[in-house]
Amino acid sequence: MASHNPNSSWLILAWVVALAATLGALFIGEIMGQMPCVLCWYQRIAMFPLALVLGIAAMRGDEGIWIYALPVAGVGLAIATYHSLLYSGILPAPIQPCQANGPSCSGDGMLVLGIPIPFLSMASFAAIALLLLPLARKPA
Repeated sequence: MASHNPNSSWLILAWVVALAATLGALFIGEIMGQMPCVLCWYQRIAMFPLALVLGIAAMRGDEGIWIYALPVAGVGLAIATYHSLLYSGILPAPIQPCQANGPSCSGDGMLVLGIPIPFLSMASFAAIALLLLPLARKPA
């Protein structure tokens, strides 16, 4: 690992959040047997690579990863926010991503510690984005 500086802590924390979210999604899907809905799949597409690239960047001390990871986290955050607004009924659903006859994240089985999965996803992407922002600033 590269020498420690304050920015590397932000990078390590961002990786820990991405890793926890990825392991949580895998646990829910593979261990609990809950199939993700369409919007959950898109969020996984954004989160899973973040766990990998942020982990490699943290090990190498590569703070320049923000330029690649921040847009991916932003796309994931946008999808998760849209999903959360649909889930909470704030936005009317022109399409039903969580259907009764297919995978659904709206049932009681899709709560983690009483929190709906779309909200957890949104919080994870927001945390990763916020943790990467200090890396984007130029050193004084």
